Amino acid sequence: MSVIKHREQRVGIFIDTQNLYHSAKNLYHGKVNFGAIMKEAIAGRALIRAIAYVITTESGEEKSFFEALGKLGIETKTKNIQIFNSGAKKADWDVGLAVDAIKLAPKLDTIIIASGDGDFAPLVDYLKTNEGCQAEVISFGKSSSSLLRGEADDFIDMCLDPRKYIIGGRHTPVGKRKGGVHREQFTEQTDTFEENYNDEV
Repeated sequence: MSVIKHREQRVGIFIDTQNLYHSAKNLYHGKVNFGAIMKEAIAGRALIRAIAYVITTESGEEKSFFEALGKLGIETKTKNIQIFNSGAKKADWDVGLAVDAIKLAPKLDTIIIASGDGDFAPLVDYLKTNEGCQAEVISFGKSSSSLLRGEADDFIDMCLDPRKYIIGGRHTPVGKRKGGVHREQFTEQTDTFEENYNDEV
């Protein structure tokens, strides 16, 4: 199915920052070029809201990263990382992202989910069926759920042109992977953004 993208379409983009961060790190040992993602996903249409869902750390190193996103016109919503008694860490924004997308849907013609997480497949289906929105997905194809890809009206695979979307690192995938790699395989590394954010955008 081909989709029509015209200038008058009101667009909202919802960015699962953690998913893209770990995908770029695991596949290419690089960082995400959020500016390139915005340009490609919006495709010259009328941007109404762009929201990135991010995790804060105790060190606060992410401040410069948040500022860089702001310069791109991306709002940030933050949540503290949870550390359990066992030492396990948890941080995800799945429910928050989904709720915001549903709340804003009446004001939008197109909703773009920047994530490869299969948990968003029901959200994409809901937005199309119940809200009448054109639902698009942009993510790294090699780490994206096939279910999510199948639900989307349009899927932009950043693995087809990694040089455009990756800062630093290598531009061929690390090793060979078959099929979709789901988010669960990345969340073992939930040091989640405790690395240097500087120059990430």
